Amino acid sequence: MRKTWFTLVGVLAFFALPASASGNADAGEVVFARCEACHVVRTPAGELLAGRAARNGPNLFAVVGRPVGAQEGFRYSSALKALAATGAVWDAEALVSFVQDPIGHVRASLGDDGARSTMAYRVQNETAARDVLAYLEKLANGS
Repeated sequence: MRKTWFTLVGVLAFFALPASASGNADAGEVVFARCEACHVVRTPAGELLAGRAARNGPNLFAVVGRPVGAQEGFRYSSALKALAATGAVWDAEALVSFVQDPIGHVRASLGDDGARSTMAYRVQNETAARDVLAYLEKLANGS
């Protein structure tokens, strides 16, 4: 009986998670520490939520759902500009793919084996990528 109770509690806890949570935001915060060398998460009002004053990568505040290459004032690579011209949007799956293999994602998305992204860092695996995404969503939602 006791084992059944714990199993039931575990199942209910799993289904109680918010539908948008596809990763662990706390684990994503740890992984994002590596991203801070190039990226910040800054609100439109200018509040710095994560990162330092790095300018090598665009601001990642509310990146999910944002069109590719849409951060004003940032100089994107020609490949990301070409991807932006297709109307591509940073949905969860595109971001998970991109942060694991930026060059591979851009090449596959454009169908161009010569396309290159300037992002050199790769998140280790899909779990870590989803964790970072959960962390970014948490910051964007003010949680």
